[in-house]
Amino acid sequence: MFKGRYNHSVDAKGRTSLPARFREALAGTHDDRMVLTTALDDEYPHIVAYPYSGWREFEEKLSAKPSFDPSVILLKRLYVSSAVECSVDGHGRILIPPFLKEHAGIGREAAWLGMTGFVELWEPRRWEAAYGSAAARIREIREGLVGLDL
Repeated sequence: MFKGRYNHSVDAKGRTSLPARFREALAGTHDDRMVLTTALDDEYPHIVAYPYSGWREFEEKLSAKPSFDPSVILLKRLYVSSAVECSVDGHGRILIPPFLKEHAGIGREAAWLGMTGFVELWEPRRWEAAYGSAAARIREIREGLVGLDL
């Protein structure tokens, strides 16, 4: 569904354009809403954005888990409580809530990254650092992929 990397500016109100290819993918869900939340990455904070239907699927799976499981409780506290439903406006823009912009360190520019079923939204220099860190571990990553049958 979502793939590729695109940089877009962020205006003073916190609006940024959803990349055209991502808008096309979102149109395939017959919805113009996304759910933004904090990524569970303590080294490189960023934002995760799901199409509304994808977020609903995630919530349904989470609801089926034992509600008193400590991991489920923490996931809800960190991930679900930070989730915000955002509409894509008529110009293809989405408003990033201030607390999420601050969490991700996003200023005047944002990097949109397609991750198949969802999107990540990064401060571009932070993304470059994370990418460099991952590239330095390519052998380890490649070895971990062996059993995944991709």
